[in-house]
Amino acid sequence: MKNTLVILLLAFTTATTFAQSAIKRAAEFNLEKKVGIQGYDPVGYFKQNKAVKGKAALATTYEGITYYFSSPANKDSFVKNPAGFEPQYGGWCAYAMGSSGEKVAINPETFKIVEGKLYLFYNAFFNNTLKSWNKEEAQLKAKADSNWKKIIK
Repeated sequence: MKNTLVILLLAFTTATTFAQSAIKRAAEFNLEKKVGIQGYDPVGYFKQNKAVKGKAALATTYEGITYYFSSPANKDSFVKNPAGFEPQYGGWCAYAMGSSGEKVAINPETFKIVEGKLYLFYNAFFNNTLKSWNKEEAQLKAKADSNWKKIIK
């Protein structure tokens, strides 16, 4: 009886911690109606090398974030390795995260894949931050990594 109670308590604590972690994580991500990357397919950036709009009918949720996919194959790839396809810095502008540590909206069609990771950028009103990122990528990436760790704790 005592062992069963301990096991149940551990299971409850683990589930509660995971749920709280997913909620906090989702609160820090750039979401539109609880959907990541404004409904674009995270796998499409890697496999098609372009931004591809996903479909709500092909959705899956990973750690509190819902993603849409353009094909069942892309959804399957994501399910097998979600961390490998998620955007960096919670889907916020990589340049802004590096330059000022701010969470700035993105244009999902402005992206770059660096060392197998997806980076998204703000691009509106004659301000394409990908161009600025490219000029100082190494320094900005290091700063962005550090700034994001402070946010996501």
